[in-house]
Amino acid sequence: MKLQQLRFACEVARRGLNISAAAEALHTSQPGISKQIRSLEEELGIEVFVRRGKRITAITEPGKAVIAIAERMLADADNLKRAGADFAGEKLGTLTIATTHTQARYALPKAVAAFKRRYPKVQLFIHQGNPTQICDQVARGEADLCVATEHIAEHPDLVALPCYQWNRCIVVPPRHPLLDARPLTLEAIAQYPIVTYDFAYANRSMVNRAFEQRGLTPQVVLTAFDADVIKTYVELGLGVGVMAAMAFNPKRDRHLRALDAAHLFPSSTTRLGIKRGAWLRRYAYDFIELFAPNLSRGQVEKAVMEKAGTSYEL
Repeated sequence: MKLQQLRFACEVARRGLNISAAAEALHTSQPGISKQIRSLEEELGIEVFVRRGKRITAITEPGKAVIAIAERMLADADNLKRAGADFAGEKLGTLTIATTHTQARYALPKAVAAFKRRYPKVQLFIHQGNPTQICDQVARGEADLCVATEHIAEHPDLVALPCYQWNRCIVVPPRHPLLDARPLTLEAIAQYPIVTYDFAYANRSMVNRAFEQRGLTPQVVLTAFDADVIKTYVELGLGVGVMAAMAFNPKRDRHLRALDAAHLFPSSTTRLGIKRGAWLRRYAYDFIELFAPNLSRGQVEKAVMEKAGTSYEL
């Protein structure tokens, strides 16, 4: 039995039983994948997949158990490589962080700068995507960590550790009538078109709920994946923006004004996501502490090894 055979079987399962997609992801050929999976099945004495002709249509019941075990074995193999690399060259290597635009633009820069000063020879990669995409990258081993407010706590393969809490602000052009609203209310905001985050972001649901609880139906005219786009269209006069307060900088955004909305919406928690059972390099723990000082190496190591279902709060 070879790890390559296990990797091929797991990738086919991960790609929705699409051998072509699995072959592309693994940079190999479809016949090569099919041959290796057949060899695995012969050695195990069971069929992992249900076939109709040359097509794979389902995973068999014993196949489900095989895939689950194979995923753990592959994760352990990756951990062995990381452990060896950790001790062979503790200040060399790569660290890949998957995150949303807002976190990459406004929350991570200080930690990234401090990390690069401490580990100049470590290659740091930041992948941007929506919350679902970045969680899947960590689960697949394509990133070491993910940082977001949404979905991490719900992903079954990830440990979700709280980093910090934040709230929202209302962004408007200068001399907008809302600037004179005392106090600022949801009723006042609902009188204007709204520009806010896309539905892929759970904090959008929190905003919607706040309006619904007051019997209001906001007129959302434009949605975006990042705060910079929201600010651009507010500046163009399309509506008022509802976005993360951390994304507003009075010096940089001098053509706009921000109103505190912490009293109107519940706060949100940004979390760090790590694959359960993952081995992290020493410098990865240092990055985590730079970004979230409340998360010590001991806390993170303990959480990564705990069973699914454990929740952590600030």
